[in-house]
Amino acid sequence: MSHPKTPHVVDARYMEPPEPFVATMEMLDTLQPGESMVLQLYREPHPLYKVLRENGHRYATEFLPDGTVEILITR
Repeated sequence: MSHPKTPHVVDARYMEPPEPFVATMEMLDTLQPGESMVLQLYREPHPLYKVLRENGHRYATEFLPDGTVEILITR
């Protein structure tokens, strides 16, 4: 999937828990410091936000008109 912000995308909109969390953490493990990824969901992942903060990752959340919650996560 191509994305204008980063080539690293996890489209978890149709995944069942805990798949989105697992896929996000696996993708983060492949990124170099300073690289970013996008996570796409249909709800905000508040438990994930806590894990990201605890591990020193930065993130920004955007709410798209189609109901997608897009989180840009930087390692």
